Amino acid sequence: MRKNRTVVVGAGIVGVSAAIWLARSGHAVTLIDRGDPGMGASYGNGCILAASAMVPVTAPGLGLKGPKLLFDRDFPLFLRWGYLPKLAPWLMRYMSYANDADTRRIARALTPIVGDALEQHQALSCGTPAQKWVRESEFNFVYQDRAAFEADAYSWELRREAGFVPELIEGGAVQEVEPILSPDIRLLAVMKNHGFILNPASYVAHLVEILQEMGGRFVQAEVMDFDLSGGRITAVETVQDRFECDQAVLATGVWSKPLMAKLGLNVPLEAERGYHIVYKDPSEQPNNPMMISAGKFVTTAMDQGLRCAGVVEFGGLDARLSKAPLALLRKKVREVFPNLQASQQEEWLGFRPAPIDSLPLIGEVANSGVYAAFGHHHIGLTGGPKTGRMIADLIEGKPPNTDMKPYAPQRFTIARSGR
Repeated sequence: MRKNRTVVVGAGIVGVSAAIWLARSGHAVTLIDRGDPGMGASYGNGCILAASAMVPVTAPGLGLKGPKLLFDRDFPLFLRWGYLPKLAPWLMRYMSYANDADTRRIARALTPIVGDALEQHQALSCGTPAQKWVRESEFNFVYQDRAAFEADAYSWELRREAGFVPELIEGGAVQEVEPILSPDIRLLAVMKNHGFILNPASYVAHLVEILQEMGGRFVQAEVMDFDLSGGRITAVETVQDRFECDQAVLATGVWSKPLMAKLGLNVPLEAERGYHIVYKDPSEQPNNPMMISAGKFVTTAMDQGLRCAGVVEFGGLDARLSKAPLALLRKKVREVFPNLQASQQEEWLGFRPAPIDSLPLIGEVANSGVYAAFGHHHIGLTGGPKTGRMIADLIEGKPPNTDMKPYAPQRFTIARSGR
């Protein structure tokens, strides 16, 4: 009996997760990417399996604060002003979700994607050599003091509704738990049952090797089009070759938008430019990954050094790094880790896929046999294995035990007032 042939486009964490779960279900899988596995957004994230990261950026009040924050040199939000005319229509729709009703709806929809992240990564890698990259840990939210923590009460309310309740550590006990922190830091909100990836790029590359050992193929090629001449996918067209298939999965992050256009959908997706700095051979490291609330960045002790990742910049897909975001990130790192020394600092810029409603696109595009699996904004590494599993179940005709409507790729084809 002929195996079901599935082409997965995109060899980041979402694509390789879908590919492995499909291969485990008996599919003949071809994974295609124009670059090396794991070298896109999967490479540069903060390494954290942020199970409690269901709170979207578009919280209530952002519409009023946003313009002011853009001019605040001490806040990690930046804009390349020459890009504003192109960004403006997307930005207006994005900001329209900064209200209580939409924020709660988005948080409820994100919870099934991220809430069991550690378990999903363990299930994906269990019994394979790639499991060495998955580590269990706590995840500490770092605040200046009790007042700063209480100012974040809305976000913590949403986390509590999702079942995530922090343990608070205050005063001098903070430095007993994390000696690397400045003595000015007086409160930690500790989240249990989280985790991190020791090296996301190596992890993804290792998973691709495992896929190949299972009989799957990896092809480095640029996808140009889908053959839908019979009304359903029959092949994926690349610059080099044509790959016959019964289904296809589109998991190319921010690069998915032009390919979705070939399927007749204009996805309101923007590139959010994210930065990181890796401090090589650090003189000290945290005991657990941290979210530094004042600087809006995460820091993780990984095998390359101490990675500090964060900052939001809008400016399209220009590959040039901006000086100001990196300068601010360094400033915030010095404030929180005043004694940190390193032999070298490595800078990186990548592109997060940001849909207007902060929800990924997961599911079949009409009845085409093409399945969307992209748009994870800040939660790509965290939610990749769960998304891949959902896609595999959908292709296998086993609907996931989750309401899939919030992630429907067609949701943007229906006009919504004010959106």
